[in-house]
Amino acid sequence: MTDVTPGNSPGPDPRRRALVALVVVLLLVVAGLVLVHVLQNMSRIQDCAMSGRTNCVPIDTPTSPR
Repeated sequence: MTDVTPGNSPGPDPRRRALVALVVVLLLVVAGLVLVHVLQNMSRIQDCAMSGRTNCVPIDTPTSPR
């Protein structure tokens, strides 16, 4: 039986800290992948425009209900 006194309280569970750290790392990885995708798409559009083409980004036109 362990004796818990106010001056000798156990610290937080190290597994919980590891889990929180893992979640933070996963969020950073996902955010990095999204950022790379967005920057890659912007670079493709800029390269197209710098080469003098005018149809680099398709224009979405809403379809009207009949």
